[in-house]
Amino acid sequence: MLEQTIATHYREQFGSDPEILVRAPGRINLIGEHTDYNGGLVLPAAIDKAIWLAMGRRNDNLLEFKSFDLRDEYSGNLKSVSKSEKGWPNYLLGVISELKNDGVEITGVNVAFGGDIPIGAGLSSSAALESGMLSGLNQLFDLELSKMDIVKLAQRGENRFVGMNCGIMDMFASVMGRAESVVRIDCRSLEYEHFPFHATDYCFVLCDSGVKHALVDSEYNTRRRECEEGVQLLRPISPNIQTLRDVPLSVLLENRERLPPLVFQRCKYVVEEIERVLAACNALKNDDLKQLGELMNQTSEGLRHGYEVTCPETDFLVDKAMEQEAVIGSRQVGGGFGGCTLNLVMARESHHFIKNMEAEYQQQFDRRLVCHIVNLADGVEIMVG
Repeated sequence: MLEQTIATHYREQFGSDPEILVRAPGRINLIGEHTDYNGGLVLPAAIDKAIWLAMGRRNDNLLEFKSFDLRDEYSGNLKSVSKSEKGWPNYLLGVISELKNDGVEITGVNVAFGGDIPIGAGLSSSAALESGMLSGLNQLFDLELSKMDIVKLAQRGENRFVGMNCGIMDMFASVMGRAESVVRIDCRSLEYEHFPFHATDYCFVLCDSGVKHALVDSEYNTRRRECEEGVQLLRPISPNIQTLRDVPLSVLLENRERLPPLVFQRCKYVVEEIERVLAACNALKNDDLKQLGELMNQTSEGLRHGYEVTCPETDFLVDKAMEQEAVIGSRQVGGGFGGCTLNLVMARESHHFIKNMEAEYQQQFDRRLVCHIVNLADGVEIMVG
């Protein structure tokens, strides 16, 4: 098993058994894409693709990290935590930096990690790594952090240290996930509610386009600024407008002349997407998966034509998926510009669906398509090494 492999690598790297093993899952998001940083609602779930971290304390201030998937390592010191040119260590260093900023004291630590979350596929491998690292440090050093503390610290690490101005959804889903459930998160109040997803006749299939997004260097932050511009231009209407969460669709449509056309287009997508989250929760309550699939398709159209964060490869995958009768919903997931599509597929047809998609993608792009059937899983878990 993967956790045993990581534990073995830890022993080979550091010459001792890990004190703990941490499983930190990736996530999918059914509905609510790019709404989190607009104070809106999201509907993610943790999945059975995860990063495993083997961790142990040191008696000095050294930080020793080993990434077995990347076949790379990093050495640093708690006394001088600074960004690494390698990139990947910054997700671990960022949460340590935020702990230091809060006056939390730890000693050095050894970390070996690896997993089966496709990197750059929009499944939040970075949030899983941050959430897992913090959860492990919390256990090792008896920091008494709550799950919500971990979620907030993980987001701060990515915002302030890594430089990715992301919302809180990814960390929240990785920490708070529950098997066979999705979680609706109010990204402003941080209130949340789990909704059961018992769909034995359907399953989720991820199709990985192989297009790797680099959100820090992409237009993600540009989209966020466009939304903030919209809020600023709409605020004179009412002092209660703090984020797009506060703007009903009717108000946005009535005041579209206040906004540049592109800004209006971005805001309209977000406002409609927040409403789709509520509709999706009602669909789940009623076990109406066809309605859920239709809402996913509406999100897909909005991402492609309104928010403009898709790419030719993911557009192709969505179009081809919807040509198959077994599929009732398909859309790109994650921040955008590549990564995976999420497909709601009749379970008995899932392997046939995958075979068809692999053939279509190979013919169109001369590139192998990797697909994953995923199940909804519990959030971060810790085991004694």
